[in-house]
Amino acid sequence: MPTRASLRHAAARLLDPMCSMGVWLGTICFAASLTPSLIPRDALLQGVLSGVAFAAGYGIGVFLRWVWIFLGLPKLRDLAAGRIATALAVVICTLMVVGFLAQASDWQNDIRARMGMEAVASARPILVGLVASGVAFVLLMLGRVFGSVVYVLSQRLGRHLPRRVSLIISVGLAGVLFWSIGDGIVFQAGLRALDSSYRQLDAVVDAELAPPFDPAKTGSAASLIGWSGLGRMGRAAIAAGPTQADIESLTGTPALEPLRIYVGLNSAPDIRSRAELALAEMIRVGAFERSVLVINTPTGTGWLDPASQKALEYLQRGDVATVSMQYSYLASWLALMVDPGYGADSARALFAAVHGYWRSLPPQTRPKLYLHGLSLGAMNSDLSVDLFDLLGDPFDGALWAGPPFPSRTWRHATQGRDPATPAWHPRYGDGSIVRFMTQDGAPPGNAAWDDTRIVYLQYPSDPITFFEAGSAWRRPAWMTGPRARDVSDSLQWFPVVTFLQLGMDMAVATSTPTGYGHVFAADDYVDAWIATTAPEGWDADAVAALKAKLAAEGL
Repeated sequence: MPTRASLRHAAARLLDPMCSMGVWLGTICFAASLTPSLIPRDALLQGVLSGVAFAAGYGIGVFLRWVWIFLGLPKLRDLAAGRIATALAVVICTLMVVGFLAQASDWQNDIRARMGMEAVASARPILVGLVASGVAFVLLMLGRVFGSVVYVLSQRLGRHLPRRVSLIISVGLAGVLFWSIGDGIVFQAGLRALDSSYRQLDAVVDAELAPPFDPAKTGSAASLIGWSGLGRMGRAAIAAGPTQADIESLTGTPALEPLRIYVGLNSAPDIRSRAELALAEMIRVGAFERSVLVINTPTGTGWLDPASQKALEYLQRGDVATVSMQYSYLASWLALMVDPGYGADSARALFAAVHGYWRSLPPQTRPKLYLHGLSLGAMNSDLSVDLFDLLGDPFDGALWAGPPFPSRTWRHATQGRDPATPAWHPRYGDGSIVRFMTQDGAPPGNAAWDDTRIVYLQYPSDPITFFEAGSAWRRPAWMTGPRARDVSDSLQWFPVVTFLQLGMDMAVATSTPTGYGHVFAADDYVDAWIATTAPEGWDADAVAALKAKLAAEGL
């Protein structure tokens, strides 16, 4: 057991003066965190980010000092220049904090102006400084508690082991202890609470959404899938427009009622059963008799972007069937943490069922088959197919919007791009199979479209797509070369800090106005679906009228 003296000394370490190296590096990280990244930050989020950045820099400084001492090198305060260096650091750090805080609002306003947002309040730097101070204090105290635990353990182990060996083992044991507390108690308890909350939310039946009367609609009395089993997002997707009358009113030509087939997580007990149920429902409503068939993989909660859905159904004049299968009721980031492979397994099972039946039909009369997904749905949709599906009997195309940074095909195409094109708007090969689109359209291809078209719709300001874990130690490729119009020219790369900035950006990626970040505009979906499916009878005036219609609906 630790002695009382060692415990008293460990407690006293909580009040030790701050490490000058830590203060120096912490201040540099704090200042760098105030510079712009991809997403505008309000004062509260900026304060949290800056507090975390200071704590991270301070921790690196403390670690470097520990290594210095561990190696037996002379302590700075024992050197003649020690006090002078410390005093100089305090002065420079203070000037840096004041100077960068004064500039922070202008940096944020630069991003906000590019996205059509209002400027931030003039009192913002004060709030940022207060919040950052509080966050940094809490994190530094946690770090000191960790150091005190290491000290107590090292004193105990030092009776039996050499000093340096005991220190290394003590750091490892303290790390395991803190990880166990954080993961086993804090994280798991939070995860259970979130899981319960999302489950209850998914089960809520909106009284304003009545089951459809049309027997061709999923969830109706004639459907193989009950209304209650669709889940909250499934019911919303089925109830959404446009109707046949809406399409005919806009286009002035005959149209069909779009078909939407949705299988909720609770519609069947397992993935395979849900995929078989989806196929049976598709056959029942005549989905394979339409001209266009889309397998739309939802996000983690089961949500389908209505802006994309409506754009496609108008463009195809309702002659389209869309099938989706829910694999989670959790937010996408939670779904990835809980079971990262489940969404891909679900998408793969649905594709196998639909593609297997589709390829058995006569090629001359079967519908064109497309894949679609947004965000996590895009990544799982990509994972639903493999090379053999493309070589054997390929589908006709895919539209993947806001692909997350780990997406395999997106990464391959981006890394293999034409070196003359930027990473945020690349050109892959001759552009006959894969093309990338932003708010400003697609780069020209050297060749006409092939039979299979894959379109990536991505915004340069989307951190879900452009986050990189390696940004902690290297400059991301998309920061090199010309900047997109929605990315600040003042955005710079800083070791560690850029990683923290992009991590915060991912958490608030959907807080931007439509058409930026991770919020996709119907206008861009219209252009992307035209590139993917090549609908007939849409001239420039008709496309403009459709975009105006969708914009009037707030999409």
